[in-house]
Parts: sequence; structure tokens; C-alpha cells
Amino acid sequence: MKKAIITGITGQNGSYLADLLLAKGYEVHGMVRRASTETFERINHLAGRVHLHQADLLDQLSIIDVFKEVGPDEVYNLAAMSFVPTSWKQPVLTGEFTAMGVTRVLEAIRLLDPKGIKFYQASSSEMFGKVRETPQRETTALYPRSPYGVAKVYGHYITVNYRESYGMFACSGILFNHESPRRGLEFVTRKVSDGAARIKLGLAKELRLGNLDARRDWGFAGDYVQAMWLMLQQDRPDDYVIATGQMHSVRDLVEEAFGCVDLDWRPWVVQDPTLIRPAEVDLLVGDATKAQRVLGWSPSVDFRSLVGMMVKADLQRLKK
Repeated sequence: MKKAIITGITGQNGSYLADLLLAKGYEVHGMVRRASTETFERINHLAGRVHLHQADLLDQLSIIDVFKEVGPDEVYNLAAMSFVPTSWKQPVLTGEFTAMGVTRVLEAIRLLDPKGIKFYQASSSEMFGKVRETPQRETTALYPRSPYGVAKVYGHYITVNYRESYGMFACSGILFNHESPRRGLEFVTRKVSDGAARIKLGLAKELRLGNLDARRDWGFAGDYVQAMWLMLQQDRPDDYVIATGQMHSVRDLVEEAFGCVDLDWRPWVVQDPTLIRPAEVDLLVGDATKAQRVLGWSPSVDFRSLVGMMVKADLQRLKK
């Protein structure tokens, strides 16, 4: 039986990846931080089926101890300070988790079993930032526009460096925006699906949003974790863009979500200048041709189905 360690198992992607690996017969281990408020709701349905270990990306020894204890075949590094606006408020901590944290995980693998453990790094389309070409692919120049994006660039290239310097099986998935009903409420997609549901049920009178013109390539997180797994099943390690290739604005997202509850969005949505980023990323859209060709991967959920799934889930949750 294969063993996998997931850092960030309590997050959206970690929970979907745990579902996938369990279905494939893996023994699944999750690394969790000791926090004053433990949030395990995304993996509550997996209680008794996953093994949780306390460790921290800021603490090298704790990572080594967990890896030594488990003896994993695969390590998926999904943990990060993942909310872009927060990275402006805590830029140093973002660098510690999202950049240096990757190095600590790679060092643990290098020290314990550099040839045996396969490693996946969660890179991000935010690395492209102020885009140099459209669509963005594996060879597109990087120009990050937030401390989060900058830290992700470091994490990406340190993974490449360990692969090339030590012959480690280390891959990066450059994932474009991926959403689901398990997405945190602070992210714009979930903020919109939750907001539309609340307004429909009479629980809110407005939805405050920042830049409605920002355009993104939005896919379903459940599809994207499949790509992560596929990367580690190849004969050789490489980096892949994972995206739908379709771009929509925040305005399109709002229109679609409110359409799901039969409402015109315009009377309810307020543009709030305080919610606009210091350095905006105007558009991101990915070219996943390489992933389709090499991994045989393609998304199964389109934009409309994704938004509908999220609004429906929020309606059900709020009705309870």
C-alpha cells in the first residue's frame, strides 16, 4: 500500500486530494499545525480514515520527524499562506510559509530518501502576475504582483533546483484558480456564491466586492487534484500548467451566481475601493496543452456548472 503525506490537508485542495488518494487505496497522512482554533471541517467526513500528525512548515525538525515516522512514497506540499490580500498584511510570514516552507520540506526529503520519495509542489498562476503573454504556459516569463506570488516563485524554482541538483522526483503544478463548495469564504468565488445565497434567503442586503473587471481562469478543485496525482505517476518529473483555458470576469461570476437564484445582481452588489489590491492582476488564463498531452488530463466541470454547484451548496448550508 502506497503512503502519502499531504501538508495543508485541512484546506480545500488537501481534502479533495485525501478523498482521491483514499479511493485509490493509499494510506493517507496529513500534516497539521497546532493552532488555538483547529479547523477540520473539510476533512470531518474522513475521520478515522486519515492519520494526522502535528508539524509546522516553520519548524524543520518537526517535518523530518513526521517523514521519518511515516516513510512516505509521495509528499504533496499544499500548505501555504494562500489568501493573496493577507500576504500584503503579513509579507514576512508569507515568505516563511510559502517560500522557505518548501525548502524545509525538500530538505527533509533530501536528508531521508532523496531517490525514493516523490514530491509535488503547489505552484500558482499568481506567479505570472502582470502577464507577459496570453494564454500563460510553462515557458511564460514570471512577473508576480503580490508577496504571495513572489513567495510562490521562490517555491517553484527551489523545487526545480532540487530536482536538477539532487536528481529528486520533484514536480510543480502551476494551478490556475480552482474553486469548490469547500473554498474559504474569504475567496471571491465563495464570497459571491455565499452572498447570492444569503441575499436570496433574505439574510443579507448587499454584497461588497472589489475589482469586477479582473478576469480569471476558474476550474473545479476536484479536477485539479487529479492532475497533482497524475504528475507523480509519470516516469520523469516535470512542471505543468493546470487550467481550463477559459477566462471570465468577476462580473461574469456575479451574474452567473445571481442567475442561479433568479436575481438581477445589479441592485445588490456594491463596489468597495478598499477591497482592491495594491497591485492588481488583471487577467490570468492558462494553456494546459502539455498536461493534456503528457498526463491525459482535462477538466470535467465547466464554469457554469462550477458556479451552480457552489451556489446550491451555500443555499443548502444556509437553509440549515
